[in-house]
Amino acid sequence: MKARMLATHVALPALAIAASAQAHAADFDWMKFKGKTVTFLANNNPVSQALLTYKADFEKLTGMTLKVDGYQEQQMRQRLVTVMNANSDEVDVFMTLPSREGEQFAAAGWYADLTVMAKNEVAKDYDPSGLSQALLKAATFGGKLTSMPMNLEGPIFYYRTDIFKKCGLDAPKTIKDVEAAAEKIKACDSAVTPFVSRGLKPAVAYTFSNMLHNIGGTYIAGGKSNLCSAKGKEALDTYSRLLRDFGPPGVVNYSFQQISALYRSGRAAMAFESSNELRTVMEGGARLKDTGLLPFPAGEAGQVPTTIGWGMAVSSHSKQPDAAWYFVQWATSPEVQKKMALQGIAPPRPSVANDPEYRKWIDEEPVRKEWQAALDVLATKGSSEVGYPIVANPQSREFIGQAVQDLILKQKPIDQACADADKALDALIALN
Repeated sequence: MKARMLATHVALPALAIAASAQAHAADFDWMKFKGKTVTFLANNNPVSQALLTYKADFEKLTGMTLKVDGYQEQQMRQRLVTVMNANSDEVDVFMTLPSREGEQFAAAGWYADLTVMAKNEVAKDYDPSGLSQALLKAATFGGKLTSMPMNLEGPIFYYRTDIFKKCGLDAPKTIKDVEAAAEKIKACDSAVTPFVSRGLKPAVAYTFSNMLHNIGGTYIAGGKSNLCSAKGKEALDTYSRLLRDFGPPGVVNYSFQQISALYRSGRAAMAFESSNELRTVMEGGARLKDTGLLPFPAGEAGQVPTTIGWGMAVSSHSKQPDAAWYFVQWATSPEVQKKMALQGIAPPRPSVANDPEYRKWIDEEPVRKEWQAALDVLATKGSSEVGYPIVANPQSREFIGQAVQDLILKQKPIDQACADADKALDALIALN
């Protein structure tokens, strides 16, 4: 399967849901399910944190109670697996990454099909056709719409302009420039970690995929895993070498929380982490004036950034899918997504991205302009391929992460690390 390419701000044919939705908007009543309680299984990341700032607004608008069941990402998925395998109705709405578990959850029958609700039960101002058509397509499996997009995101490159200036460095244009900058910073300023990115096994694929694609590698060639190809080995070697030689101690346990904390505190010169982390990284204001932002620098294949988005799905076991849909609709409405955008959550609606108030917020700080410019590149050049494009995508990420960790920790030579990964991944591919 080819990587799903996203061009989220490029005009695409509107989904058929749009025209029908307009016909039913006049009959819409936000108070239709007053008195009900909707349970939301949330990932405690910046996206849900920004959304839940306005929890009281939803409850006032609908008369419903929103019960939030929040966990860190891995624990959230463990909780979901437990609930769904038990055919339980404990969860009505859950956050999902279509690029990661979309095919797997769809095959398991865990998603309610939102197609009919998005046609027949929409508020006047909801405008389903205004959501990124590419992200809606990415969330459609077997003709069923499984979730509505909450945000647009991808890993981007954060760097300290003051440290670069002190060390006589220009902003990197290529992956080789990143490594050269790390080497120079290591000698120039020993108080900071030169480079940090994800080293935690299940989290590595998010950032590694961007490097693999920039270098020109592919996960699959001729139906077989391709990590032992020349480009695959170059990507594995470069990514792991950057973290081994220039990363912080214990980087194999680093995901977005640790990376953002390290960078925000001023203890890292370069960080390759999610665009969602802008709000967290800028918290306290210490990094507001000394940070530059870029899409990840180019490799031999140019820039092929990773671009994905979280979605809101209704559980197929929910006994009140219609009420759950009201919460999904409110959370992905233009009004709420604009409020989230003003907290640094990139909107999956081009109309919000072009809203005058949002543009004013962007123009207030140079770092926000660079953030938006990076997002524009993600939106026009991005690939949603994170890990292997197979039903067992989540498991494939573990083997990618294992190969990277084997190299960071010098537990295997590269030929052995990639061969072991390819063998395990070929077994997964054969199951599809």
